[in-house]
Amino acid sequence: MRTGDAAATARYRSRLALCLAAVYLLWGSSFFFSKIAATHLPVALLSAIRFLSAGSLLALVARLGWRSAFPRRLEDWRHVVIAGFFMVFAANGLNIWAIQYLPSNQSALLNSTAAFWIAGLGVFGRRGHPLSRPAVASLCIGFLGTALMLVPKGTLHLEHVLAESAALAACCAWAVGTLYYRSISTSLSPLMFMATQMFMGGLMMLSVALLHGDPAHFSPNVPGLVALGYLTLVSSCLAFTAYGWLSLNATPAIIGTYGYVNPAIATFIGWEFLDEHLSTVQILGMVIIIAAVCVLTVFGSSTLSEPRTLEEPETSGL
Repeated sequence: MRTGDAAATARYRSRLALCLAAVYLLWGSSFFFSKIAATHLPVALLSAIRFLSAGSLLALVARLGWRSAFPRRLEDWRHVVIAGFFMVFAANGLNIWAIQYLPSNQSALLNSTAAFWIAGLGVFGRRGHPLSRPAVASLCIGFLGTALMLVPKGTLHLEHVLAESAALAACCAWAVGTLYYRSISTSLSPLMFMATQMFMGGLMMLSVALLHGDPAHFSPNVPGLVALGYLTLVSSCLAFTAYGWLSLNATPAIIGTYGYVNPAIATFIGWEFLDEHLSTVQILGMVIIIAAVCVLTVFGSSTLSEPRTLEEPETSGL
């Protein structure tokens, strides 16, 4: 291997590790802050404020720091709106609504099924990656674990069923948005794309908040504002940008590895600070899900994704 190629590969692996660590730790803790925010603030309005603020801030950083151009072509705006709909409006909107009725640890565990959606749907498209037989088996086992996670702890309530269904639908929307972003061609830098995607998704959430009358029920308080600040600056600006880089530079199976790290972090935080617990059946489902995602990570794809940074000019959101 030539020296230049070796250096580029080393940079790629370092950036891959950094982005994975950011997604693991920051999103793992975000379920705790989402639960606090949803408890103290109207969910549609807090989501709108979060993504409009994060999108605006990142757009300024992209423009002033990296000289990235704002979207000009209709095609770029179309990509931004579609990605914003799936990854912000649908995925995050459904999740923040669902976490009002679910413990943060259960919400995180249900969100780990995004790994299965990403890997399963990731075989399609021009950047698709085939799955091995063990990976296909892990998908089936993982959905069994998901079914066990849905077994109620105590009395069955309709709002819990709807919330669980919403969380799973959010995972599917997230996977569709991730794979859509991997497959498109756009003149926007990754950071500018993520910024405008957040902003457009925030506008969609704002329309829901206004229709629902959220501004009239917005009562600022310290816990809610602290949680909102964390979700805006840390979960959105930092972790979301790292995930955008991974979407372009890692295989679907590797991208999905956050699915077994985040729930572990969220479960510990929920147990330590929110006194959350899982039933025996749900713990069994958790073990099955995490084991299945581990298998999926190891056998999910035959090769690593060729990083764009080795072939195209480097543009990073970090």
